[in-house]
Amino acid sequence: MADVSNGESYTSPLELFNSIAVQGELVRALKARKASKDEIDSAVKMLLSLKMNYKAAVGEDYKADCPPGNPVAGNNSSPDATKANEDFVDPWTVQTSSAKGIDYDKLIVQFGSSKIDKELINRIERAIGQRPHHFLRRGIFFSHRDMNQILDAYENKKPFYLYTGRGPSSEAMHVGHLVPFIFTKWLQDVFSVPLVVQMSDDEKYLWKDLSLDQAHSYTVENVKDIIACGFDINKTFIFSDLEYMGQSPGFYKNVVKIQKHVTFNQVKGIFGFTDSDCIGKISFPAVQAAPSFSNSFPQIFRDRTDIQCLIPCAIDQDPYFRMARDVAPRIGHPKPALLHSTFFPALQGAQTKMSASDPNSSIFLTDTAKQIKTKVNKHAFSGGRDTVEEHRQFGGNCDVDVSFMYLTFFLEDDDRLEQIRKDYTSGAMLTGELKKTLIDVLQPLIAEHQTRRKAVTEEMVKEFMTPRPLSFHFQCFCFDT
Repeated sequence: MADVSNGESYTSPLELFNSIAVQGELVRALKARKASKDEIDSAVKMLLSLKMNYKAAVGEDYKADCPPGNPVAGNNSSPDATKANEDFVDPWTVQTSSAKGIDYDKLIVQFGSSKIDKELINRIERAIGQRPHHFLRRGIFFSHRDMNQILDAYENKKPFYLYTGRGPSSEAMHVGHLVPFIFTKWLQDVFSVPLVVQMSDDEKYLWKDLSLDQAHSYTVENVKDIIACGFDINKTFIFSDLEYMGQSPGFYKNVVKIQKHVTFNQVKGIFGFTDSDCIGKISFPAVQAAPSFSNSFPQIFRDRTDIQCLIPCAIDQDPYFRMARDVAPRIGHPKPALLHSTFFPALQGAQTKMSASDPNSSIFLTDTAKQIKTKVNKHAFSGGRDTVEEHRQFGGNCDVDVSFMYLTFFLEDDDRLEQIRKDYTSGAMLTGELKKTLIDVLQPLIAEHQTRRKAVTEEMVKEFMTPRPLSFHFQCFCFDT
C-alpha cells in the first residue's frame, strides 16, 4: 500500500493511520484551491482505499482522534499493556522480554525499513574502495532507508551530508553513546562529506527535570566527548538547539514549515502524546526533523534545498524521521536517508535499561581502569553455566552474554571475535576469561578517549559550534547555479 502524496509504503496500522491523516489534508487542500474534478476524485479514491485497508488491518473504522494501539508508538504508551512476548520501542523506551534483546527482523517489519543485506554492504565497499566498518559487517547497523540513493549520489559526484545528534541528559556519556559517533566519523572519513551534529538540549529541558542552564552545560560537556571521537573540524558543525535556533532564520523557517504540515493527531499517533503533555513536547519533533533539510544550514549550503541528508542513528529515533520523510516532498526537500543501529545493552543484560543514575548499568567515559574491571567482573550478565564443570561440558551462550555483546561492538578483529565465540560456546573459554578479554579491550579504549578529551579546549568547542562554511569534497558541486 502506498500513499500517493509522498510515495511512502506503510506496513503497520499506525503508519496507515498517519497516511490517512495526510491524505485527508491533501483532499481538503485540493478542494480549497478548486483543483480539477479528476485530481480531487483521484485523491478521494486513494483516501477511501487507505481507510478500507486500515479497517482490514485494525478491524474497525478509522477515527481521526483515535490512533491505533501500537507497541512502537508513544512515550506515554504503557509497555505493560503489550503482550509479554512483544518488544516495545519508542524514542524514550526500549523494552524486551528476551535475554537476547530486541528482535530486529520484526522491528524492520514494524517500522517498514529495509534490511542492510550483503548486497548493500558489497555496494558500499565498491563505492568507497575499502572494507566496510565492522559495525556494518556484524549487523550493528542493520537497517536503512534509501541508502542506495546516497550511493547513487556519491557515485555520480553529487553532494550529500551527514546528520546525527545527542540528547545531553547527563554530564558523563557511556560507551553506548559512542556507537553512532564512531560510525559517523567513519562515514565522514570515507565519503569526505560535511556533518552536522544536533545537541537537543531543548528536548532534555522539556522531558527531564533540568533547568535550561543545566541542559546547556551538559551540552558543552558532551560536545567535548564528541570532538574527542576525532571529527574533522573543517567538515563538522556541532550546534545547540537553544543557541542555533535564534541564530538561523533558515533553521527556524524549516521548523515552522514542518509544524504546519503535521497535525496534532499525527504526532499523537507517532509519539503517543496526550492532552496532558506540554506543548513544547508536541512541537519538538519538528526541531529534530529540521536538520534533515540542507537550507537549515545556509552557512554551509547557502539556500540549496536539494542536498540529501544521511542520518546514522539508533532505530528508536526513526519515528522522528518517518515524519520528516512524510513532510519533505510537500515543502520541497528530498527525503532524508537513514542508517539504523541496534541498541547497546546494559551491563545487567539486554532486558534491563542503562541509566545515568545507575553508574553500574554501563561503562562510562569517565571510568578509571579499576572501575571498568570491577564493573565488568561484578555486573556484566553472563551466558556461562553455574559451575566450571557444566560450562566445560555444555559451553556458554554468546547470544545473551553481555561481555561477548560488548566485544562485537569494540573488538575490531573479526577472526579473533569468531574464535572467542567458538571457544566460549564450546566451553573451552570460561566466563572469567571472556570478561578479562573485554576488560583488556575497554581499558585502553576508554583511556585513549580520556586523553583525547583532555586535549579538547574551550576554544575548540567554540570553533566547532560556530556557524561557518565547511570544507568538503563536493563543494564545487554544491553551489552550481
